[in-house]
Amino acid sequence: MIEVLKALSVFFAYAVMAVFAQNAVFTRALGVSRLVKLVDDTTVDSLTFGALLCAVQLISAPLGYFVNLWLAQYPYRMYIRPLVMVLCSMVAFFIVLLVVVVFFRLHGAREIVAVLPMATFNTCILGTLFISTIQSFSLVQTMGFALGSGVGYVLAVQVVTEGQRKLQSDAVPATFRGLPITLLYIGILALAIYGFTGHMLAF
Repeated sequence: MIEVLKALSVFFAYAVMAVFAQNAVFTRALGVSRLVKLVDDTTVDSLTFGALLCAVQLISAPLGYFVNLWLAQYPYRMYIRPLVMVLCSMVAFFIVLLVVVVFFRLHGAREIVAVLPMATFNTCILGTLFISTIQSFSLVQTMGFALGSGVGYVLAVQVVTEGQRKLQSDAVPATFRGLPITLLYIGILALAIYGFTGHMLAF
């Protein structure tokens, strides 16, 4: 029972760390281009996107963990690791696709299936896989970090969406409206979170 509680505490600690201190967007800059497109695209529900992203993260993370253990015996692993991680996310894509089609049937699944490629093939998914393998996380740490990265990405989408509503003010100069002010806003948030985690400037 104590071992289970320890594993759960590690899982949630890494999940919380990935949501805030190691947020995929604000501290890692993973999936920023996808986030900007998602915020501007009113046809895509951000919560649906986030749920699919988390599902793909939670399926691809253990696949990446076990495949990385298998690759450890080969001297050329660093050369094929990127391809293997893409294949892990592709397997997760087809598993989530199958589950969506079975549970929502073909007619009800069309909107979800249209969002699934965006939620699978992006730098947030691949970046999380690479970080967890490079940092040599355990399976529990990998799963917690994957869940936290997905939730953190959804949180970032919500924060940027709300911020963009505020940034549509007439006080913003015309040349900065749209993408420039959005990127400035993300950059300022990233600096704030980077400072919050305890990092100091080099000078």
